[in-house]
Amino acid sequence: MKKLLFFTVYFFFVIGCQPQKEKLPLVVFKKYDETSALEKQQNHENNRMKFKLFQSKYLDMNTVFESFNEDLAYFSEENYTALKPFILEQDIPTLQKNIKDGKLSYEKLTLFYLYRIRKFESDSTKSLNSIISLNPDVLKEARARDQHKKENNEHSIYGMPVLLKDNINTKDMPTTAGAIALAENKNTKDAFIVEKLRENGALILGKVNLSEWAYFFCSGCPLGYSAIGGQTINPYGRGQFETGGSSAGSGVTIAANFAVAAVGTETAGSITSPSSLNSVVGLKPTIGVLSRTGIVPISSTLDTPGPMTKNVIDNAIFMNAMRGYDRRDVASKKIEEDYYQNGFKQKFEGRKLGVLVSLLSDSIYTLTIDKLRKVGVEIVEITPPEIYFDGFTTLLNMDMKYDLPKYLSKYSDKKIVIKSVKEVISFNLKDSVLRMPYGQQLFNGIVEDKTTLKELKVIKNNLEKEGRKFLQALKDENLDAILSINNYHSGIAAVAKYPTLTVPMGYKKSGEPISLTFIGVPFSERKLLEIGYAFEQLTKVRKMPKNYQ
Repeated sequence: MKKLLFFTVYFFFVIGCQPQKEKLPLVVFKKYDETSALEKQQNHENNRMKFKLFQSKYLDMNTVFESFNEDLAYFSEENYTALKPFILEQDIPTLQKNIKDGKLSYEKLTLFYLYRIRKFESDSTKSLNSIISLNPDVLKEARARDQHKKENNEHSIYGMPVLLKDNINTKDMPTTAGAIALAENKNTKDAFIVEKLRENGALILGKVNLSEWAYFFCSGCPLGYSAIGGQTINPYGRGQFETGGSSAGSGVTIAANFAVAAVGTETAGSITSPSSLNSVVGLKPTIGVLSRTGIVPISSTLDTPGPMTKNVIDNAIFMNAMRGYDRRDVASKKIEEDYYQNGFKQKFEGRKLGVLVSLLSDSIYTLTIDKLRKVGVEIVEITPPEIYFDGFTTLLNMDMKYDLPKYLSKYSDKKIVIKSVKEVISFNLKDSVLRMPYGQQLFNGIVEDKTTLKELKVIKNNLEKEGRKFLQALKDENLDAILSINNYHSGIAAVAKYPTLTVPMGYKKSGEPISLTFIGVPFSERKLLEIGYAFEQLTKVRKMPKNYQ
């Protein structure tokens, strides 16, 4: 009895003497007066940058972070600073090695990103309005990954916190496409690519802001704006540079190191544009490589999801984690290729790349071509023929007219009563200031378009032929890829159904990022990634935004 009493007293004495972590005060997100900032914005030379608002009038970030307040109360600035060298700008193999070596855990990695998001998004001088929702169970899931570390390998997405564009269905967060009409779209099943990510052990950290309805909603409105999330901001120049769109939040969050990687979606430039303008690597795969099931659509003809990452290796690993044949997607292909198996070489031996003569007036592009020549790349200067792009808007109009109702019927929450573009228009008109401050001109155009399905088929065939005619040099000259800038030729690649990979190329004198975009033949993603990796290692130009380090 005396022994038991001794050990009991000793136990409580030892525990009582242990230093207790101090609970930190709650960080509160506060709305700020944006009047002067908006007045300044009206002087911007780009009309799309003359914002009507910055902050969301709908979203409360205090509610978004509510599930994490207790855990973050014991994660200090010192904890955060100590982990920065092991996480910021590190690729997946390095992160996995740091975890294997005990320098990190999946829980700490997730806490780090949550803390970092809150740190910047709660600061009115640095907020990017990039996050729409967070997975309330992500820390619990991270702890579970820590219990099974032996299952992980260095080239795996296992345990990596990733973000999704908020037009991709998840079972644990709403899917809004940035529209208040879909604010209650909560009880949905995971999109097919989300199922694959979870199967491979990825941690779905949250959902990011986007151009509302994937930027096929208002005409001439700011890139990266949505009624749900507000105005997404470019970390390389807040209010100075565009974010690109429509996957604005996906580009911004990865540029700012808010997650390991993000998923974007593209119809014609919506991955390449924000990747280019935020100095990240973005891959728009061939239609059918990745499933579109459970993703709010514009066009079943052109839509595809794709990875957006800080480097090419992560892009390939992310591709592997999302691929898979989906019988529900009529375009889905059975792809056996591994996008990273045996790694990539840093050499350009035997590579033959097409250079667009029309772009040689760009000094950064020209310097880049010179660098490629010096390392042995065979450069072929090409001047593609003129093509006719007639009917592109019609294609998008008619596809969305039919594809959106299919999504709303099959994949949305059953409580969503809106079932068509016309009904979204009517819903928005009931509170235009909140729901459509920049108008809904493109949605009106969808309803007004009377093109028949027979006429639409002709338009689609003609556009594909014209796109392939422009890129014919890929086959005629036996090129590995054609080199473009940013999303300059994304529309052409889209209608031709050719993949594109954009990789940081440098920065303009203003500090705005600029990227090199590789266009390849269908299903050449592995080759594009290999060339992109060699280019990335040759140039190594990506740098973090200076106020987000």
